[in-house]
Amino acid sequence: MSVSVVSPVLVGRGPELGELDAAFTEVRAGHARALLVGGEAGVGKTRLMREFGRRAGAQGARLLTGGCLELGVDGFPFAPFTAILRQLVREIGADGVAELVGGRTAELARLLPEFGEPGDDGSGQFQARLFELVLTLMDRLAERGPVVLIIEDAHWADRSSRDLLAFLVRNLGAVAALMIVVTYRSDELHRTHPLRPMLAELDRIDRVGRHELGRLSRREVGELMARLRGGEPAGEQVEAFYARSEGNPLFVEALMEADGQIACELPESLRDLLLAGVQRLPDETQELLRIASAGGAHIEHRLLAAVSGLGEDGMTRDLRPAVAGNVLAVDGDGYAFRHALIREALHDDLLPGERTRLHTRYAEALEDDPSLVPPGRAAAELAYHWHAAHNVEWALISAWRAAKEADRAAAYAEDLRMLERVLELWERVPDATAKIGEPYDKVLEYAVIAADSAGDSERGIKLATAALREIDDPHRRAFILERRGQMKHRAGHGDWLADLRAAIALIPVEPPTVARARALAGFAQYVFMGRANDDARTAAEEALAVAAEVGDPLAEASALQTLACMDDRRAYAPQDFELLDRAEQIAVEHGLEEQRLRAAINRAHFLEGAGRHAEAVETARRGMSLAREWGRFRTQGSFLSINYAESLFSLGRWDEALAGIERALEIDPPRPHRACLFELSGDILLACGDVEGAARRLALCQETRAWEIDRRLQEFLPMVRLQAELLVAQGKPDEALAHLSELLKHTGRPDDARYVWPGLIVAVRAAESADALAPFIERAAATVVHGPLQQVQHDTFYAELARLQKEVPHWEPVIDGWRRLNQPYSIARALVSAAESDAAHGDRERAATRLDEAVALATDLGAITLRDAAKDLSDRIGSGARPPSHGLTARELEVLRHLSLGHSNRDIAERLFISAKTASVHVSNILAKLGAANRTEAAATARRLGINLDN
Repeated sequence: MSVSVVSPVLVGRGPELGELDAAFTEVRAGHARALLVGGEAGVGKTRLMREFGRRAGAQGARLLTGGCLELGVDGFPFAPFTAILRQLVREIGADGVAELVGGRTAELARLLPEFGEPGDDGSGQFQARLFELVLTLMDRLAERGPVVLIIEDAHWADRSSRDLLAFLVRNLGAVAALMIVVTYRSDELHRTHPLRPMLAELDRIDRVGRHELGRLSRREVGELMARLRGGEPAGEQVEAFYARSEGNPLFVEALMEADGQIACELPESLRDLLLAGVQRLPDETQELLRIASAGGAHIEHRLLAAVSGLGEDGMTRDLRPAVAGNVLAVDGDGYAFRHALIREALHDDLLPGERTRLHTRYAEALEDDPSLVPPGRAAAELAYHWHAAHNVEWALISAWRAAKEADRAAAYAEDLRMLERVLELWERVPDATAKIGEPYDKVLEYAVIAADSAGDSERGIKLATAALREIDDPHRRAFILERRGQMKHRAGHGDWLADLRAAIALIPVEPPTVARARALAGFAQYVFMGRANDDARTAAEEALAVAAEVGDPLAEASALQTLACMDDRRAYAPQDFELLDRAEQIAVEHGLEEQRLRAAINRAHFLEGAGRHAEAVETARRGMSLAREWGRFRTQGSFLSINYAESLFSLGRWDEALAGIERALEIDPPRPHRACLFELSGDILLACGDVEGAARRLALCQETRAWEIDRRLQEFLPMVRLQAELLVAQGKPDEALAHLSELLKHTGRPDDARYVWPGLIVAVRAAESADALAPFIERAAATVVHGPLQQVQHDTFYAELARLQKEVPHWEPVIDGWRRLNQPYSIARALVSAAESDAAHGDRERAATRLDEAVALATDLGAITLRDAAKDLSDRIGSGARPPSHGLTARELEVLRHLSLGHSNRDIAERLFISAKTASVHVSNILAKLGAANRTEAAATARRLGINLDN
């Protein structure tokens, strides 16, 4: 059965489009290419081809598309080529086609009756002549302009079409401007499928590339949902769609109902598509698959054998067709359905009594022998099967056991799910407290903790509210109020502070208690993050004193970290880490995971603020690893991902930064973290010259409205700065300055200067006169400078101001300062500004040298806009009188100087703040330009040619 599998929206296919575009660029240059694009049904192959065809057509390509038909194997030869020829006749007429092939159209009549009767010269070489004629037709068309030939659904291609396609690909060298793209369903290619050997053969040809189109990531599913719905979906909705669709875009679309909610039942068209492969299998295999469908996403071989009652021979006999038919895949010591929705469709087809009996058999088999599944999985499997079997007593008991196992494994989301199931079943099980050994209110408290640890703040708030209705003990109520307040803060609820104050009020000052110490420490942490007022310092100091008196390391570590962050006189010197070092030592000694991760967040933040970017990267990387290990990546791990990406951006490692951001967005982080990640990626995209991409990321950041809780500077001011930089890039400097007026408000917070100085630099670069900048000049004069990074930002502002005022700026300390901090993008920007000043004051030679380096740095970074601006300025000012360089760029001259001193590539890289790989490329270019065989010869040749090798 053939089912439409084209999604109307294309999301997340940037790399694939890039590969297609790159191949087409080669074709336009006269180098024929072929690409084989595979992917499962519904993954977006046809939509990708449509988008690529649109882009290629806009560049002058003739697009010819032919699809194979499912019935082609049964006797419809050359189906895709017949469609292509018919398209061509519509476009240029039968006479136009005849002209292209020199009137030799008799063989084309085998494809299209418009060309009369097929010829017969008695040789019997009909196919050979047809193949040659089609190749000639492609060649003649390509002489007029590039041709893109797309063959879709090649898994249905008949033998004749496969042979003709293979012939064309093998003879790509005969047609200069031809690009062939073949798509096929990889899930249809069973082991004996005739297309498999053909693809393997073609993939060995030099001009041929092969690409497997993968499923969408969780973030991309969210983006697709937003495009289909016309609005941003909630995180839990994205999770639900992603879990069921497993990233297949067609399945996402098919599961979405008119109101944007997920369908409870599979639509019939999707069910037909999913079960098409199953229905081709033998009856006994289908029966075994129905049994397997009750086993879950993955089923162990021994467990399936125990439930089915089949011996090894029977299992092998009945499973082999399912594996060969690509319905089941071998997965370790068991099996998994190729797609979870295939299992769901099979499971839904079971009769109600049949489902109950099957799940009971699975549960009984596991109760008898838990070793049928890997260690640690039996509890979760039993919880699933007893629940599906509608045995409420054992469903409750097994869910409680599974929750405890999940908590031990730091699987907090699964822990929460099982605890909520216990709560759901509670009223249906007589004497539930006796069955699990804990009362209802205690289960609620555990669920609050699990929700908080899992980063599911909204569910945690509801559970906490329910727990407060059940709990009377003031200390326990204080604990729940504190957790609820913290989760409200992360979720953006405005009443978070009331909960934190209420928690403290519930616990008397005397006698000193652990509960009061922790309530005070939590209050101090969250009030500081939002307000940094005297209340936070007072609470932190009291928490520290109470913690020391009662011996509570958790409250002590937390209070120390808050006090470390509140130091508004920080110079980012070693002594400024003293309180943080003490807090981290306590956390390590007492196994306080949350406090250790908080220390990693704060340390990475301080190191970045000190301009120690490489140390910050390593600190964040170690913290992220621990967050994954401890099940806290969604919360504290995503915060560390912000630190990680920020420092990588500073170091010019932009691809790594973007990859880290995307990984963090995949796990649906809390709203404030999501805002920062979107803003950071916008910074990088804008630096790369992708103004539209940066604007989209800024819009996503703004949609979170994360800063509205308390306008934390780390979320709010970078967003303001990015908006201003976008306005400048869009040619609206006056609007940018107006937007930056947010910087003029003195917040009094410890991190005020850290986030104000970068915005002030944007302001001075956007201003067209000193008069327009007057309030920003006043703000700069009133803004403190802490540490080497803020010092060079301060110097950059005043150098740019001097340039604006037509004075002679002092650029050398600025450029040297950025070099010491190893910020290549900032170095390049300062070099361009310095070159502009040099040229304005008549020093064109120095300006040209600066611009050469700026171009090299920007090129290495991929900073397209800055590179082009430097090149444009270089062209406008001319080169001046410069010493001979014999074609070497300024960067290559620098590398050559170090090379002449005997430095290795690694040494050169460290001295010039570039990667060893980039240094190697420069060395190779130098050897080629100087005609030298090795490094020693290059240095000698440079001296002979009079190239200046002095520093």
